[in-house]
Amino acid sequence: MAHKKGGGSSRNGRDSNSQRLGVKRFGGEKVTAGSIIVRQRGTSFSPGTNVGVGSDDTLFALKDGVVNFKNFGKSRNVVSIIPS
Repeated sequence: MAHKKGGGSSRNGRDSNSQRLGVKRFGGEKVTAGSIIVRQRGTSFSPGTNVGVGSDDTLFALKDGVVNFKNFGKSRNVVSIIPS
């Protein structure tokens, strides 16, 4: 019984930084080329026309235009850019 647990400093002060994932530009919004549209882990959203994929599965605009989200069935979401 030699462990002294009282007396002060917290033992629980560890946590990871938030990853800030999610949709950054929503449907109908104007974007410029290079704008990040979705930050994700895995491919929850698939790239459509004028959308590129980063090494961490981030989707970004390849051309200036308007963001368009489209659902194919229950699980497949496609993000496209309609050039303006």
